[in-house]
Amino acid sequence: MIRRLLVALGFSLVSSLAFAGPHDAEFQRYLTNEVIPAAKAQGISDSVLKRELSGLTPNTKLPGLIGPYGKGNPPKVNFQAEFRAPANYFRESQFNALVGPGRALMNKHARTLAKIEATYGVPKGIILAIWARESGYGGAKIPHDAVEVLATRAFMGERRDFFKQELISALKILQDGHISRSSMKSSWGGAMGQPQFMPSSFLKYAVDFDGDGRRDIWRSEIDTMASIANYLSLHGWVKGREWGFEINLPNSVSCTREGPDNRQPISAFVGEGVTRVSGRPFPSNEVNQPGNILLPAGRYGPAFIATENFYVIKEYNESDAYALFVGHLADRYGSNSGFVGEWKPTKATTRGAVRTLQQKLEAKGHDVGGADGLIGFKTRRSIGKDQEAGGYFATCWIG
Repeated sequence: MIRRLLVALGFSLVSSLAFAGPHDAEFQRYLTNEVIPAAKAQGISDSVLKRELSGLTPNTKLPGLIGPYGKGNPPKVNFQAEFRAPANYFRESQFNALVGPGRALMNKHARTLAKIEATYGVPKGIILAIWARESGYGGAKIPHDAVEVLATRAFMGERRDFFKQELISALKILQDGHISRSSMKSSWGGAMGQPQFMPSSFLKYAVDFDGDGRRDIWRSEIDTMASIANYLSLHGWVKGREWGFEINLPNSVSCTREGPDNRQPISAFVGEGVTRVSGRPFPSNEVNQPGNILLPAGRYGPAFIATENFYVIKEYNESDAYALFVGHLADRYGSNSGFVGEWKPTKATTRGAVRTLQQKLEAKGHDVGGADGLIGFKTRRSIGKDQEAGGYFATCWIG
Protein backbone atom coordinates (compact mmCIF):
# COMPACT_ATOMS: atom_id res chain seq x y z
CA MET A 1 0.00 0.00 0.00
CA ILE A 2 2.77 2.44 0.97
CA ARG A 3 4.67 1.63 -2.23
CA ARG A 4 1.57 2.33 -4.32
CA LEU A 5 1.15 5.68 -2.58
CA LEU A 6 4.77 6.56 -3.32
CA VAL A 7 4.42 5.62 -6.96
CA ALA A 8 1.18 7.54 -7.25
CA LEU A 9 2.71 10.60 -5.65
CA GLY A 10 5.83 10.36 -7.77
CA PHE A 11 3.78 9.93 -10.90
CA SER A 12 1.75 13.00 -10.08
CA LEU A 13 4.96 15.03 -9.76
CA VAL A 14 6.39 13.83 -13.05
CA SER A 15 3.24 13.99 -15.11
CA SER A 16 2.25 17.48 -13.95
CA LEU A 17 5.25 19.15 -15.60
CA ALA A 18 6.03 20.27 -19.10
CA PHE A 19 9.78 19.86 -18.91
CA ALA A 20 11.76 22.81 -20.22
CA GLY A 21 15.26 22.27 -18.84
CA PRO A 22 17.62 19.52 -20.04
CA HIS A 23 17.63 17.81 -16.63
CA ASP A 24 14.04 18.40 -15.50
CA ALA A 25 12.65 14.94 -16.25
CA GLU A 26 15.66 13.21 -14.72
CA PHE A 27 15.36 15.48 -11.68
CA GLN A 28 11.74 14.46 -11.19
CA ARG A 29 12.69 10.80 -11.38
CA TYR A 30 15.35 11.47 -8.74
CA LEU A 31 12.77 13.07 -6.45
CA THR A 32 10.36 10.18 -7.00
CA ASN A 33 12.83 7.35 -6.60
CA GLU A 34 15.21 8.70 -3.95
CA VAL A 35 13.91 11.74 -2.07
CA ILE A 36 10.25 10.84 -1.55
CA PRO A 37 10.83 7.34 -0.10
CA ALA A 38 13.54 8.67 2.24
CA ALA A 39 11.37 11.60 3.32
CA LYS A 40 8.36 9.41 4.01
CA ALA A 41 10.52 7.06 6.06
CA GLN A 42 11.37 10.08 8.25
CA GLY A 43 7.75 11.08 8.75
CA ILE A 44 7.14 13.64 6.01
CA SER A 45 3.49 13.42 4.93
CA ASP A 46 2.16 12.88 1.42
CA SER A 47 0.45 16.27 1.50
CA VAL A 48 3.68 18.12 2.35
CA LEU A 49 5.66 16.23 -0.28
CA LYS A 50 3.09 16.96 -2.96
CA ARG A 51 2.72 20.60 -1.94
CA GLU A 52 6.45 21.35 -1.79
CA LEU A 53 7.88 19.17 -4.56
CA SER A 54 5.22 19.43 -7.28
CA GLY A 55 6.51 21.55 -10.14
CA LEU A 56 10.01 21.81 -8.65
CA THR A 57 12.85 22.09 -11.17
CA PRO A 58 16.62 22.27 -10.58
CA ASN A 59 18.33 25.64 -10.44
CA THR A 60 21.26 24.91 -12.73
CA LYS A 61 22.67 28.44 -12.28
CA LEU A 62 23.90 27.68 -8.76
CA PRO A 63 27.71 27.71 -8.44
CA GLY A 64 29.71 24.56 -7.81
CA LEU A 65 27.38 22.04 -9.47
CA ILE A 66 28.82 18.93 -11.09
CA GLY A 67 26.08 17.15 -13.00
CA PRO A 68 23.08 14.85 -12.53
CA TYR A 69 23.69 12.33 -9.74
CA GLY A 70 27.03 14.01 -9.03
CA LYS A 71 28.65 12.64 -12.18
CA GLY A 72 31.30 15.08 -13.31
CA ASN A 73 34.50 16.80 -12.26
CA PRO A 74 34.71 18.61 -8.91
CA PRO A 75 34.77 22.44 -9.12
CA LYS A 76 38.16 24.05 -9.60
CA VAL A 77 37.20 27.48 -8.28
CA ASN A 78 36.89 28.51 -4.63
CA PHE A 79 33.34 29.87 -4.59
CA GLN A 80 33.38 30.67 -0.86
CA ALA A 81 35.37 33.74 0.14
CA GLU A 82 36.56 32.01 3.32
CA PHE A 83 38.69 29.57 1.34
CA ARG A 84 40.56 32.07 -0.82
CA ALA A 85 43.74 34.03 -0.03
CA PRO A 86 43.21 35.67 3.37
CA ALA A 87 44.32 39.27 2.71
CA ASN A 88 41.13 40.46 0.95
CA TYR A 89 38.98 38.73 3.55
CA PHE A 90 40.27 41.02 6.31
CA ARG A 91 39.84 44.46 4.72
CA GLU A 92 39.72 47.24 7.29
CA SER A 93 36.70 48.76 5.58
CA GLN A 94 34.64 45.66 6.37
CA PHE A 95 35.37 45.80 10.08
CA ASN A 96 34.82 49.55 10.29
CA ALA A 97 31.44 49.13 8.60
CA LEU A 98 30.35 46.44 11.07
CA VAL A 99 31.61 47.79 14.39
CA GLY A 100 29.20 50.74 14.67
CA PRO A 101 26.00 48.80 13.92
CA GLY A 102 27.17 46.02 16.22
CA ARG A 103 27.66 48.42 19.11
CA ALA A 104 24.20 49.89 18.44
CA LEU A 105 22.63 46.42 18.55
CA MET A 106 24.46 45.68 21.80
CA ASN A 107 22.81 48.75 23.31
CA LYS A 108 19.40 47.97 21.80
CA HIS A 109 19.42 44.38 23.08
CA ALA A 110 21.51 44.91 26.24
CA ARG A 111 19.09 43.18 28.62
CA THR A 112 18.33 40.34 26.21
CA LEU A 113 22.00 39.75 25.45
CA ALA A 114 22.77 39.63 29.17
CA LYS A 115 20.08 36.97 29.55
CA ILE A 116 21.43 35.04 26.55
CA GLU A 117 24.98 35.17 27.96
CA ALA A 118 23.74 33.94 31.33
CA THR A 119 21.81 31.10 29.68
CA TYR A 120 24.45 29.85 27.23
CA GLY A 121 27.79 31.22 28.50
CA VAL A 122 28.76 32.71 25.12
CA PRO A 123 29.96 36.36 25.05
CA LYS A 124 27.73 38.87 23.33
CA GLY A 125 30.58 40.03 21.10
CA ILE A 126 31.01 36.58 19.57
CA ILE A 127 27.25 36.26 19.03
CA LEU A 128 27.05 39.65 17.30
CA ALA A 129 30.17 38.98 15.22
CA ILE A 130 28.75 35.73 13.81
CA TRP A 131 25.47 37.46 13.06
CA ALA A 132 27.43 40.21 11.27
CA ARG A 133 29.53 37.80 9.22
CA GLU A 134 26.58 35.63 8.23
CA SER A 135 24.02 38.23 7.20
CA GLY A 136 25.19 41.75 8.08
CA TYR A 137 22.99 41.68 11.20
CA GLY A 138 20.08 40.54 9.06
CA GLY A 139 20.54 43.19 6.38
CA ALA A 140 21.99 41.00 3.65
CA LYS A 141 19.79 39.84 0.82
CA ILE A 142 19.17 36.11 1.10
CA PRO A 143 17.26 35.45 -2.12
CA HIS A 144 17.03 31.74 -2.82
CA ASP A 145 14.24 29.23 -2.34
CA ALA A 146 15.77 26.86 0.20
CA VAL A 147 13.93 23.77 -1.06
CA GLU A 148 15.00 24.44 -4.65
CA VAL A 149 18.64 24.95 -3.65
CA LEU A 150 18.84 21.85 -1.47
CA ALA A 151 17.08 19.63 -3.99
CA THR A 152 19.35 20.85 -6.80
CA ARG A 153 22.51 20.20 -4.79
CA ALA A 154 21.25 16.78 -3.74
CA PHE A 155 20.69 15.95 -7.39
CA MET A 156 23.74 17.44 -9.11
CA GLY A 157 26.23 18.78 -6.58
CA GLU A 158 28.97 17.50 -4.32
CA ARG A 159 28.01 15.83 -1.01
CA ARG A 160 24.77 14.54 -2.45
CA ASP A 161 23.76 12.45 0.58
CA PHE A 162 24.36 15.44 2.85
CA PHE A 163 22.10 17.69 0.81
CA LYS A 164 19.40 15.06 0.45
CA GLN A 165 19.17 14.87 4.22
CA GLU A 166 19.18 18.67 4.46
CA LEU A 167 16.29 18.74 1.97
CA ILE A 168 14.33 16.32 4.13
CA SER A 169 15.10 18.46 7.19
CA ALA A 170 13.78 21.52 5.34
CA LEU A 171 10.57 19.64 4.54
CA LYS A 172 10.22 18.80 8.23
CA ILE A 173 10.57 22.49 9.14
CA LEU A 174 7.77 23.30 6.71
CA GLN A 175 5.65 20.43 7.99
CA ASP A 176 6.08 21.65 11.59
CA GLY A 177 4.95 25.15 10.61
CA HIS A 178 7.96 27.16 11.74
CA ILE A 179 7.99 29.20 8.52
CA SER A 180 6.14 29.38 5.21
CA ARG A 181 7.75 28.16 1.99
CA SER A 182 7.73 31.67 0.54
CA SER A 183 9.66 32.97 3.56
CA MET A 184 12.10 30.05 3.79
CA LYS A 185 14.99 31.84 2.10
CA SER A 186 18.54 30.55 1.89
CA SER A 187 21.93 31.28 0.40
CA TRP A 188 23.09 29.53 -2.76
CA GLY A 189 24.58 26.89 -0.46
CA GLY A 190 21.31 26.20 1.35
CA ALA A 191 22.06 28.05 4.61
CA MET A 192 18.93 29.74 5.96
CA GLY A 193 17.96 32.97 7.61
CA GLN A 194 19.94 35.55 9.57
CA PRO A 195 22.29 33.06 11.30
CA GLN A 196 22.61 30.99 8.10
CA PHE A 197 21.71 27.64 9.63
CA MET A 198 21.47 24.55 7.50
CA PRO A 199 18.04 22.91 8.03
CA SER A 200 19.43 20.14 10.23
CA SER A 201 21.12 22.77 12.41
CA PHE A 202 17.82 24.63 12.68
CA LEU A 203 16.14 21.49 13.98
CA LYS A 204 18.92 20.90 16.52
CA TYR A 205 19.89 24.38 17.66
CA ALA A 206 17.32 27.07 16.79
CA VAL A 207 15.44 28.37 19.85
CA ASP A 208 12.36 30.46 20.52
CA PHE A 209 13.88 33.03 22.88
CA ASP A 210 11.33 35.80 22.30
CA GLY A 211 8.49 33.52 23.44
CA ASP A 212 6.19 33.86 20.44
CA GLY A 213 5.95 30.09 19.90
CA ARG A 214 8.11 30.00 16.75
CA ARG A 215 11.82 29.45 16.20
CA ASP A 216 12.09 32.29 13.70
CA ILE A 217 15.65 32.82 12.47
CA TRP A 218 14.38 34.73 9.44
CA ARG A 219 12.65 37.67 11.15
CA SER A 220 13.38 37.62 14.88
CA GLU A 221 16.61 39.27 16.03
CA ILE A 222 16.21 37.75 19.49
CA ASP A 223 15.71 34.20 18.21
CA THR A 224 18.67 34.70 15.87
CA MET A 225 21.06 35.79 18.63
CA ALA A 226 19.94 33.07 21.06
CA SER A 227 20.12 30.38 18.39
CA ILE A 228 23.72 31.33 17.58
CA ALA A 229 24.59 31.18 21.28
CA ASN A 230 22.85 27.83 21.72
CA TYR A 231 24.76 26.41 18.73
CA LEU A 232 28.12 27.46 20.16
CA SER A 233 27.24 26.31 23.67
CA LEU A 234 26.24 22.85 22.51
CA HIS A 235 29.43 22.60 20.46
CA GLY A 236 31.57 23.07 23.56
CA TRP A 237 32.12 26.79 24.18
CA VAL A 238 34.37 27.14 27.22
CA LYS A 239 32.92 29.88 29.41
CA GLY A 240 35.45 32.45 30.55
CA ARG A 241 38.10 31.78 27.90
CA GLU A 242 39.09 34.05 25.03
CA TRP A 243 39.08 32.86 21.42
CA GLY A 244 42.78 33.70 21.01
CA PHE A 245 45.48 36.39 20.90
CA GLU A 246 47.57 38.00 18.17
CA ILE A 247 51.25 37.28 18.87
CA ASN A 248 54.81 37.93 17.78
CA LEU A 249 56.11 34.55 16.59
CA PRO A 250 59.92 34.42 16.55
CA ASN A 251 61.66 32.72 13.62
CA SER A 252 62.99 30.14 16.08
CA VAL A 253 59.46 28.72 16.40
CA SER A 254 58.68 26.92 13.13
CA CYS A 255 55.37 27.53 11.41
CA THR A 256 55.15 23.75 11.02
CA ARG A 257 54.08 23.58 14.66
CA GLU A 258 50.71 25.09 13.82
CA GLY A 259 47.53 23.24 14.68
CA PRO A 260 45.25 22.20 17.54
CA ASP A 261 46.98 18.82 17.73
CA ASN A 262 50.12 20.72 18.81
CA ARG A 263 48.58 22.44 21.83
CA GLN A 264 50.63 23.20 24.90
CA PRO A 265 50.24 25.59 27.84
CA ILE A 266 50.45 29.19 26.69
CA SER A 267 53.20 29.64 29.30
CA ALA A 268 55.33 27.15 27.33
CA PHE A 269 55.07 29.35 24.24
CA VAL A 270 56.05 32.34 26.36
CA GLY A 271 59.13 30.39 27.41
CA GLU A 272 60.02 30.03 23.71
CA GLY A 273 59.89 33.76 23.14
CA VAL A 274 56.27 34.20 22.04
CA THR A 275 54.77 37.53 23.14
CA ARG A 276 51.47 39.35 22.66
CA VAL A 277 51.57 42.12 20.06
CA SER A 278 50.11 44.51 22.65
CA GLY A 279 53.16 44.10 24.85
CA ARG A 280 50.92 43.10 27.74
CA PRO A 281 51.26 39.68 29.38
CA PHE A 282 48.69 37.00 28.67
CA PRO A 283 45.78 37.14 31.13
CA SER A 284 46.44 35.30 34.36
CA ASN A 285 43.48 32.97 33.82
CA GLU A 286 44.79 32.05 30.35
CA VAL A 287 48.54 31.67 30.73
CA ASN A 288 48.45 28.13 32.10
CA GLN A 289 45.64 27.01 29.79
CA PRO A 290 46.29 25.19 26.48
CA GLY A 291 46.67 27.02 23.20
CA ASN A 292 48.15 26.46 19.77
CA ILE A 293 49.82 28.41 17.00
CA LEU A 294 47.49 29.68 14.27
CA LEU A 295 48.85 31.03 10.96
CA PRO A 296 45.99 31.52 8.46
CA ALA A 297 48.42 32.81 5.81
CA GLY A 298 51.55 31.10 7.04
CA ARG A 299 54.40 33.55 7.51
CA TYR A 300 52.66 35.94 5.08
CA GLY A 301 50.20 37.16 7.68
CA PRO A 302 49.65 37.85 11.39
CA ALA A 303 50.31 35.07 13.91
CA PHE A 304 48.04 33.97 16.74
CA ILE A 305 47.66 31.65 19.67
CA ALA A 306 44.20 30.08 19.48
CA THR A 307 42.22 28.53 22.32
CA GLU A 308 39.63 25.77 22.21
CA ASN A 309 36.96 28.41 21.60
CA PHE A 310 38.49 29.31 18.24
CA TYR A 311 37.69 25.77 17.12
CA VAL A 312 34.17 26.01 18.52
CA ILE A 313 33.67 28.98 16.17
CA LYS A 314 35.00 26.74 13.40
CA GLU A 315 32.14 24.35 14.11
CA TYR A 316 29.98 27.13 12.70
CA ASN A 317 32.13 27.43 9.57
CA GLU A 318 35.19 25.26 9.05
CA SER A 319 37.36 28.05 7.65
CA ASP A 320 40.20 29.43 9.78
CA ALA A 321 39.68 32.80 8.12
CA TYR A 322 36.01 32.81 9.12
CA ALA A 323 36.71 32.00 12.77
CA LEU A 324 39.46 34.63 12.90
CA PHE A 325 37.16 37.24 11.37
CA VAL A 326 34.56 36.52 14.04
CA GLY A 327 37.02 36.62 16.92
CA HIS A 328 38.70 39.79 15.67
CA LEU A 329 35.39 41.60 15.07
CA ALA A 330 34.20 40.61 18.56
CA ASP A 331 37.36 42.23 19.99
CA ARG A 332 36.78 45.39 17.95
CA TYR A 333 33.40 46.09 19.51
CA GLY A 334 35.51 47.20 22.46
CA SER A 335 38.54 48.92 20.93
CA ASN A 336 38.28 49.25 17.16
CA SER A 337 41.91 48.40 16.45
CA GLY A 338 43.13 46.33 13.51
CA PHE A 339 45.69 43.57 13.32
CA VAL A 340 49.26 44.54 14.12
CA GLY A 341 50.76 42.00 11.73
CA GLU A 342 50.55 42.68 8.00
CA TRP A 343 48.62 40.56 5.51
CA LYS A 344 51.24 40.39 2.78
CA PRO A 345 50.32 39.76 -0.88
CA THR A 346 50.18 36.05 -1.69
CA LYS A 347 50.01 34.09 -4.89
CA ALA A 348 46.51 33.75 -6.30
CA THR A 349 45.42 30.15 -6.82
CA THR A 350 42.39 28.00 -7.49
CA ARG A 351 40.86 25.08 -5.67
CA GLY A 352 42.02 22.77 -8.45
CA ALA A 353 45.62 23.96 -8.17
CA VAL A 354 45.58 23.51 -4.39
CA ARG A 355 44.17 20.00 -4.80
CA THR A 356 47.00 19.13 -7.19
CA LEU A 357 49.57 20.47 -4.71
CA GLN A 358 47.99 18.46 -1.91
CA GLN A 359 48.18 15.28 -3.97
CA LYS A 360 51.89 15.90 -4.59
CA LEU A 361 52.48 16.44 -0.87
CA GLU A 362 50.55 13.27 -0.05
CA ALA A 363 52.75 11.37 -2.50
CA LYS A 364 55.73 12.53 -0.41
CA GLY A 365 54.13 11.18 2.76
CA HIS A 366 52.65 14.40 4.17
CA ASP A 367 49.27 14.52 5.92
CA VAL A 368 47.39 17.40 4.29
CA GLY A 369 44.05 16.47 5.84
CA GLY A 370 42.64 15.24 2.54
CA ALA A 371 43.13 16.57 -0.99
CA ASP A 372 40.06 18.81 -0.99
CA GLY A 373 41.53 21.97 -2.52
CA LEU A 374 41.21 23.95 0.73
CA ILE A 375 44.26 25.36 2.52
CA GLY A 376 43.78 24.25 6.11
CA PHE A 377 46.38 24.03 8.84
CA LYS A 378 47.49 20.51 7.84
CA THR A 379 48.14 21.66 4.30
CA ARG A 380 49.96 24.78 5.50
CA ARG A 381 52.30 22.92 7.80
CA SER A 382 52.87 20.19 5.21
CA ILE A 383 54.04 22.89 2.81
CA GLY A 384 56.35 24.14 5.56
CA LYS A 385 57.76 20.70 6.27
CA ASP A 386 58.43 20.20 2.56
CA GLN A 387 60.16 23.58 2.43
CA GLU A 388 62.36 22.69 5.41
CA ALA A 389 63.17 19.30 3.87
CA GLY A 390 64.47 21.19 0.84
CA GLY A 391 66.70 23.36 2.99
CA TYR A 392 64.52 26.46 2.91
CA PHE A 393 63.06 28.65 5.67
CA ALA A 394 59.47 27.49 6.12
CA THR A 395 56.74 29.95 5.21
CA CYS A 396 53.91 27.40 5.29
CA TRP A 397 52.22 28.98 2.31
CA ILE A 398 52.05 28.39 -1.43
CA GLY A 399 54.95 29.82 -3.38
